[in-house]
Amino acid sequence: MARSQPRDGRGPSQRQLRVGELIRRTLSDVLIRGEIHDPDLQSMSITVGEVTVTRDLKIATAWVLPLGGKDKTAMMEALKRNKGALRHAVVKDMALKMAPDLRFRIDETFDRMDATRALFEDETVRRDIEARDEDGEGDGPDGDGGGDA
Repeated sequence: MARSQPRDGRGPSQRQLRVGELIRRTLSDVLIRGEIHDPDLQSMSITVGEVTVTRDLKIATAWVLPLGGKDKTAMMEALKRNKGALRHAVVKDMALKMAPDLRFRIDETFDRMDATRALFEDETVRRDIEARDEDGEGDGPDGDGGGDA
């Protein structure tokens, strides 16, 4: 599922992207500074990879991952338990009419990148790619397969 792509096929607006990035930076800062007084949350290093925002800016989904990818369940429980305090801390300096509801999801981007890397290292896949390149069917200018555009 493409995180930044809504169901109607249109991409996020510039406003959604700006608000999402502002929330991401602010949430990261709040977590780094330990502003939320929860020992479980303060003992974790959490990466906020992206924040996607709905068109009406009412819901902000933070894609998060604990450092090293360990204790995902404990991280999610701590974030959900402190959702109200995090929401307050994040939006106190933002100029929005209303504070978006924060939702948290595990960021699986790194897992997908590792799986893709492993796929390309597979002997069979590498052999198929090399055979395709030798046939002139690669992605370069001579074999891009793009037709007569």
